[in-house]
Amino acid sequence: VVAEGTEAGGHIGELTTMALIPQVADAVSIPVIAAGGIGDFRGVLAAFALGAKGVQAGTIFLATKECPVHDNYKQMVVDAKDTSTVVTGRNSGAPVRVLKNLMATEYLQMSNTGASRDELEKLTLGSLRKAVLEGDVDRGSFMAGQISGLVKEVKTVKQVIEDLFNPIEAYKDTLGI
Repeated sequence: VVAEGTEAGGHIGELTTMALIPQVADAVSIPVIAAGGIGDFRGVLAAFALGAKGVQAGTIFLATKECPVHDNYKQMVVDAKDTSTVVTGRNSGAPVRVLKNLMATEYLQMSNTGASRDELEKLTLGSLRKAVLEGDVDRGSFMAGQISGLVKEVKTVKQVIEDLFNPIEAYKDTLGI
């Protein structure tokens, strides 16, 4: 079962990964995969310590050479800081974590001033396509997690996987993993 914390990009829930993983791990008898906030080997180690048997990562793979998203999307992830994401859609019951841009700012302003669901949908219509395919940095919906600030460069998938797991070898005996 995948247990995804609110730190994740895209559609999210309310619980943090830190609070969610041990509760799910205690409640089920099958392996738990941790997601949300997995940005480097420290996140992987934390997930294992919390009871997960594996991890699911998304945002760090957006900034890989092999990822088919527009180069502007990759660059937005690389340029992100720890405070570069916002959550839209809370008022409509469909929260989505995205990188801050003009569209996200307008969405939040409209949502906070009572815009209708139709008005908000009109603003966001096609916004994921604008991000992924067109690289429209103003009008795209650039879904990304809070770990965006950890991504400093575009790498290969192989490099990302090695960076996630190779350092763990040094901790295996200490942590019993």
